[in-house]
Amino acid sequence: MATAGQAPMVNPNPTPMQPALLDDETVRAQPAAPAFDPNAEGGATGLESLEIGAGRIRVDDKRIINCHADLNQLVPFKYDWAWQKYLDACANHWMPQEINMNADIALWKDPNGLTDDERTIIKRNLGFFSTADSLVANNLVLAVYRHITNPECRQYLLRQAFEEALHTHAYQYVVESLGLDEGEIFNMYREVPSVARKAEWALPYTQYLADPHFHTGTQENDQKLLREMVAFYIIFEGIFFYVGFVQVLSMGRRNKMTGTAEQFQYILRDESMHMNFGIDVINQIKIENPHLWTESFKQELITMIRDAVQLEAEYAHETMPRGVLGLNAPMFEEYLQFIANRRCAQIGLPEQYPGASNPFPWMSEVLDLKKEKNFFETRVTEYQTGGALSWD
Repeated sequence: MATAGQAPMVNPNPTPMQPALLDDETVRAQPAAPAFDPNAEGGATGLESLEIGAGRIRVDDKRIINCHADLNQLVPFKYDWAWQKYLDACANHWMPQEINMNADIALWKDPNGLTDDERTIIKRNLGFFSTADSLVANNLVLAVYRHITNPECRQYLLRQAFEEALHTHAYQYVVESLGLDEGEIFNMYREVPSVARKAEWALPYTQYLADPHFHTGTQENDQKLLREMVAFYIIFEGIFFYVGFVQVLSMGRRNKMTGTAEQFQYILRDESMHMNFGIDVINQIKIENPHLWTESFKQELITMIRDAVQLEAEYAHETMPRGVLGLNAPMFEEYLQFIANRRCAQIGLPEQYPGASNPFPWMSEVLDLKKEKNFFETRVTEYQTGGALSWD
């Protein structure tokens, strides 16, 4: 594999200077801005020329995609769930430096502290996740944000983009704390096939949506956007991340690499919220655009999900060729099928793996705990910032 993919090219100055922001004389010299065509492809961007005297936004004017209402007006809310998810994310703020890494450093430096297989698990997952969260952030900033035409959803996307940056910061903090080779970890997606395959799988979805000539508004392009949402929220964040989460959190449950595991536990909480937001967006787009949800399109998504399960199962085999931590690759195959069934149900697709069960029920406990001490007995895992605390 010669490359992990070419970065998309984006116009750094996509719109001209806005006449309404200039002085009166300059404004008079400018031609009038053309009326926004409601039948044009795509939706508003938030960068349109100001229309003095325009009517106020109504709730019914809002749509997830292809909306032509002013995107700079946050209220009135149409999608209260999007605003609530933004508030929930802000209330659970954390920083990597808050987590004590001393025990991890001592264990990593001890030549007898971890087995070679355990060290491989840590390094492989740092290598995958450090790139994966950058890919997700690029996808949000360069592609998704542009095509989501609803301000409360965009508000959450901005928070999510920050959290993706925070996650990359966390991986860097772990790498630095343990004294790992930064080049080895951060370039792993170009060197290790099992890591590279997942990154290469995801890149094309960002690339074509980031094309400045791509616009929603046709059935074909709207399906491309919906397909991309499934690719990133359902598959990349909802399937590709879960082998790594189980592996690292399993180490924490055995009192090994507890600081690293705690970082991953916070990240898992964030990613679960990201995925649930994406599911709500996908389902809302379906409600507003039922013509997109054709039988052939659903079958295409099912094929994507099944291919992703196979790809992630291969990652499990390559990162864990022998049993370790009470885990083995066949257990992960079962878990991935169980997860895939849940993801299909969440967006209205039929179950693909009848009878698949969850071999890691403790993972549900990790996600479901509310304001409880985590299993490392170090701190409250789902805490809230001071302004959001309830003292009841």
